[in-house]
Amino acid sequence: MAHTYIKDLSKHEGQQVTLKGWLAQKRDSKTIVFLVMRDGTGFLQCIVDINNVGEEVFETAKKLTQESAFEITGTVRRDEKQFGGYELQASALTVYSLATDYPITPKDHGIEFLMENRHLWLRSRRQWAIMRVRNTIIYSIHKFFQDRGFVQMDAPIFTGNAAEGTTTLFETDFYGEPAYLSQSGQLYGEAMAFAQGLIYTFGPTFRAEKSKTRRHLSEFWMIEPEMAFYDLDMDMDVIEDFVRYVVTEVLDTCKLEIEVLERDTTYLERVREPFIRMKYELAVDYIQGLKDYNGKTSIQILEEDLKAIEEAVAAKQKDIDEREAKIAGGTLTKGEKNFNQNKIDGLKNEINDLNEKAGNIPQWLNSAKNFKRGDDFGGSDETVLTRLFGQPIMVYNWPRDVKAFYMKEDENDLGYAKGVDLLAPEGYGEVVGGGERETNIEKLIGKIEEHKLPMDVFEWYLDLRRYGNVPHSGFGLGLERLVAWICGLQHIRETIPFPRSFGGKLKP
Repeated sequence: MAHTYIKDLSKHEGQQVTLKGWLAQKRDSKTIVFLVMRDGTGFLQCIVDINNVGEEVFETAKKLTQESAFEITGTVRRDEKQFGGYELQASALTVYSLATDYPITPKDHGIEFLMENRHLWLRSRRQWAIMRVRNTIIYSIHKFFQDRGFVQMDAPIFTGNAAEGTTTLFETDFYGEPAYLSQSGQLYGEAMAFAQGLIYTFGPTFRAEKSKTRRHLSEFWMIEPEMAFYDLDMDMDVIEDFVRYVVTEVLDTCKLEIEVLERDTTYLERVREPFIRMKYELAVDYIQGLKDYNGKTSIQILEEDLKAIEEAVAAKQKDIDEREAKIAGGTLTKGEKNFNQNKIDGLKNEINDLNEKAGNIPQWLNSAKNFKRGDDFGGSDETVLTRLFGQPIMVYNWPRDVKAFYMKEDENDLGYAKGVDLLAPEGYGEVVGGGERETNIEKLIGKIEEHKLPMDVFEWYLDLRRYGNVPHSGFGLGLERLVAWICGLQHIRETIPFPRSFGGKLKP
C-alpha cells in the first residue's frame, strides 16, 4: 500500500496522509496520546486525540510500546516548534507489532551496553543523524570526483604485499599461500592511474594496529584518488577543493541532522576560507611554542582552553544541583520531573565530555613542550597545532624517514619527502595523507631494501617506473575520521554502522 515518508511532509501540508514506522517515544494524558514516530527518513510527533479517533483507537495508541511498529493516518499540520517543523493530527491507527521490553530505554546507558546492542542503538535519533551525514558525505565524494572526470576503480582486498609497513597487516590464507587484508589501495591506484589518468578507489581497508584510541578502527573505508602528471602542489589543490566541497555539501543539505547532533559549525564553516599550508619545520616551531599566531602561542591557547572548560563544568554542575533541588522539593508535575531529569542526564554527559577534554590538555601541553624535531606527529601534536589556528592545515615536506617508502624525496630539500597531511581542527587531527610518488626506480629499490620488504612482490610496482614513468600524486582520506570531524564526535566508533576495533567484540 502506498504511504508517505516523513521527509516529504512539506509537500502535504493540510492534507491527509498515511505514515508507517516505529514508536520512538510516547507520552499520554486522559484524552491525548503523543506518539513520536520514526520511519528512517525522520521523526514526527503524532497527536492521537480521543475526540478525533474514538475510544478504541485511543486505547490502542496508549498500548503502544517503544519500537512497536504501526501505521497512522492523519492530517499534516505545520508547527515550527516541532522537530522537522510538522506534526500529524491522527484519525486512524493500525498496529503491525508490539515490542516487548526494548532494552535501550530513554535512561542513560553505558557505552559498552550500547555497543553490544549496536544493531538496536542505530535506531536512536543521534545515530540516525550520524548515518545520514555519512551517507551525504559518501554521495558528495562520488559526485566530486565523477564531475571532474575521475574514473572509480577498485583495488583488491587480498594483497601479497604491504603498502605502509608489515606490522599492521591481517594475515590470511589464500589457497595455501599467505595473503593480507589490504591496508591501502594506493599502490594499485598508481597502476590504474597510468591506465586512466585520473582515478579514485573507495573501499574497505584493514589495519591491525593494537590501538584503543578514539581515532582508530581495525576496519574502515578509504577514498584514494591517484593522478598522473600531478605534482605535490597540484595534489594539495585537489585535497583542499575536495574537503571544502564535501564539508560544504553537508552544511548545506544536512541542517536537520546537524541540529540533532547539536553540532557547533563554527570551525566547519571555515573550510570556505583558504586552507593554511606550512612546511613541517614551521609546524614544529608552532607546536613547540617557538612561534606565535595572533599574539599567542600554542601553550597559551591550551592553558586558556583548560580554564574555560573548568568554568563550563562548574556552570553545568550548578544547573544540575538546581534542577535536582527542584525535583526533591516535590512540587513538580510528572512531566516537569521527567523534563528536568532528562536535562540533568544530558548535562552529566556534557560534563563527562568536558572532563575528558580537560584530562587530555596536560598531555597535549607535555607533548608540545617535549616534541623532538624530526619525529612524526602524534595525535597530541596535531591537536596542539590545529587548536592554535582553528582551521584545516596542510603540513607538507616531511622528514624522509617518517614517511612511506614510495614518497618522493624533494630534489631541492634533500632529506624531506614531498608528502602532505591535512589536519582537521578541534583536535580531530589527520584526515588526509598523501603526496607525490617516487619516480626514481633506484631510490625505490633502495627504500624497499631499507624497509626489509620482499623485492619479488614489488616487481609489478617497479614496472610502473620501467614503462611509461611520469610524475604522479595522490592521497588517502579515511571516511570515518571525516565523519567524526564533521559530526563533532568524541569517538570514531559511532561513525560506522558496525565498528571493528582492537579489544572490541565481534558483536553483533
